Amino acid sequence: MKSPCIAACKNNAGICSGCHRIIKEIIEWRKMEESKHSNIMRALSGERYTHECPSCNQPAHCDLAAGKTQCWCFDLETRDLSSQSSDHSCLCRHCLAAQPVA
Repeated sequence: MKSPCIAACKNNAGICSGCHRIIKEIIEWRKMEESKHSNIMRALSGERYTHECPSCNQPAHCDLAAGKTQCWCFDLETRDLSSQSSDHSCLCRHCLAAQPVA
């Protein structure tokens, strides 16, 4: 089973500092179907995205923008985004992990 883990794990308020998966994705990884693994891996690599991150201009994925009713970021501790621009676009996982917890 393929995994994005790079053995540099540290829980950064719900996002792994190494692979940038959320803790829920890490816990459920072994039980997930291969198609879900593939979707997560493609989102992490920037291959699957809905917009560019307003902070770093790299590909970012928002599940709401992709038509789902809940986004992956809902499982995270709330971040203080007051220093971000007001265009309301979601940050990529890397930039969101860098934001302080509210």
